[in-house]
Amino acid sequence: MRSESETLCETVNLPMNSAETAARMPLRITIVFDNNPAVQGLETSLGFACIIEGLEKTILFDTGSEGRMLLANMEKLGFAPEDVGIVVLSHDHWDHTGGLGAFLQRNPTVEVFLPADFPPGFKNAVRETGASVVEVSDRCEICRGARSTGVLGDGIREQSLLCESPAGGVLITGCAHPGIVRIVEVAKSVQPDIFLVMGGFHLGGASLAELRRIGEHFHHLGVRRVAPCHCSSDAARSLFEQIYGAQAILPGVGSVIHIPGEGFHQPSM
Repeated sequence: MRSESETLCETVNLPMNSAETAARMPLRITIVFDNNPAVQGLETSLGFACIIEGLEKTILFDTGSEGRMLLANMEKLGFAPEDVGIVVLSHDHWDHTGGLGAFLQRNPTVEVFLPADFPPGFKNAVRETGASVVEVSDRCEICRGARSTGVLGDGIREQSLLCESPAGGVLITGCAHPGIVRIVEVAKSVQPDIFLVMGGFHLGGASLAELRRIGEHFHHLGVRRVAPCHCSSDAARSLFEQIYGAQAILPGVGSVIHIPGEGFHQPSM
């Protein structure tokens, strides 16, 4: 029997269009940490974090590399740590987990969903703050309207977040170490209609031919909009913009994506 401090994220096989979740709410996704600048007055550094609103609970996906910067950017964008109900960590790299400690000092009541193979010391440190740890292995529900792809990859193990929206599925990746195409394919097995793929695509070492192949594969998979940032590389961002045209978003820290509605904008500070 597991103790409460050893909660596991169980596999859930409910379809994304089940009656319980048929009434999909608009989403608002705000990037609060990134190495790409977008809004003057916000700080940039290597790492990624975004806040997703419009689901059953507000989710902080990843926490960037540094807590002071994460909290400062959140405050400037109108967010308090107490606004967040769930933290999802994509993988065990400092530029995605480094801000967690400072965040938990301000909000120690959240649930933290992380891959089950995170080091025991990391998980224990999170529990000691008062937060609950939910260990993810397989595909599972995070809250109503959002689920994990499950932990993927043979090397660096990583989960991504798949959210429902009125426009279709929204897939958010941390670094896409298991391969961005592979992650999209897994997401499509849950939600065939993928409206947007955003986050780090980990394409810094890819050739232009490989980038074009990946971009064309996105089209083949039916991905309608893309928003590469963090570790995607400038070359990848440029090529996705060439392939997708007006359907490509090149976001950075402070960018806000509305689904549906106002679309994409970068607020003035």
